[in-house]
Amino acid sequence: MASVTYKNVFKKFGDLMIIKDLNIAVEDKEFLVLVGPSGCGKTTALRLLAGLEEITDGQIVIGDRVVNDVAPKDRDIAMVFQSYALYPHLSVYDNMAFGLKLRKTPKEEIKRRVNDAAEILGITDLLLRKPRQLSGGQRQRVAVGRAIVREPKVFLFDEPLSNLDAKLRVQMRAEISKLHQRLQTTFIYVTHDQTEAMTMATRIAVINKGKLLQLDTPQNLYDYPNSLFVAGFIGSPAMNFFPAKLVKEGDKMMVDTGDFKVAIPEKHVAPYKSMDGKSVIFGIRPENIHDPEFAPQNILAEKITSKVDVTELMGNETLLYLVSGKNTFVGRVDPRSKLRVSDVSQMIFDMDKFHIFDAETENAIR
Repeated sequence: MASVTYKNVFKKFGDLMIIKDLNIAVEDKEFLVLVGPSGCGKTTALRLLAGLEEITDGQIVIGDRVVNDVAPKDRDIAMVFQSYALYPHLSVYDNMAFGLKLRKTPKEEIKRRVNDAAEILGITDLLLRKPRQLSGGQRQRVAVGRAIVREPKVFLFDEPLSNLDAKLRVQMRAEISKLHQRLQTTFIYVTHDQTEAMTMATRIAVINKGKLLQLDTPQNLYDYPNSLFVAGFIGSPAMNFFPAKLVKEGDKMMVDTGDFKVAIPEKHVAPYKSMDGKSVIFGIRPENIHDPEFAPQNILAEKITSKVDVTELMGNETLLYLVSGKNTFVGRVDPRSKLRVSDVSQMIFDMDKFHIFDAETENAIR
């Protein structure tokens, strides 16, 4: 088993800087997810670790060994790619055994490893089939099995579920999480899907434009985003943002969006007391906006006059797309809500769950 460390890692392609001073310490047996929008550098970071790209500056350490100049085959890692990359003319067994045969592993050892991996993944009855006879989910399991038989120190996954349909993605997320628990080794997983990141990771590294923005547990990222980007990227639907000013009115500090004002509760006001007149961005998640008829008891409620623009009835919840003056926002409300298009209501903001960001730096103020 092994830890992985990125130390001041930079990567340039020509004059274009893709990775900028990346510092991440991945603990032994951890499930770390690198998440960010397309083109942010997360796959490049994974390929640098695998040895498929050369770093421009810095160090990558696996265990206690610097691997900058170590060939990919000698890094003791296994990578599962976005494409299954299976040999169409070989059986599932031979696809999984191919790498071991190249390494001249004894036949009995190959047989043991392939059968063990097939049992873990539930594909024992598929070993004699060819890839064309498999579904997308089965092909993905074979690709994972090909990595498992290597018995590496570190598993690398590059968006392995993006080619699957929605239902199968949910199923395979659970399978990969169970696999991590069973194998007890280090997993590093790249995705642009924040739902995958939130449901699978021990910790999440949020990357944008080649920079690490925040590294934390899924719950801490959700509850305490350190920047506007992280707040908007983690959570679905995304957090609502309102350009605003902090305004002192008597003994209260208000958030004034121009169309509505909300009071910052006394227990949360300390960081903002000296910021009268400061331009900020006020944030609140859709799940903290409630239909007044079904608002939870004992929350710190502020009422916002809002008109319903669009409704999405999801069965277990209802999404309301709301308008208040020039501001549009989304509420995730109780499915029993009777609010429909064009209705006007006093929507409830739970002010125990608000976020405020500096309008210039976009950093969280708390």
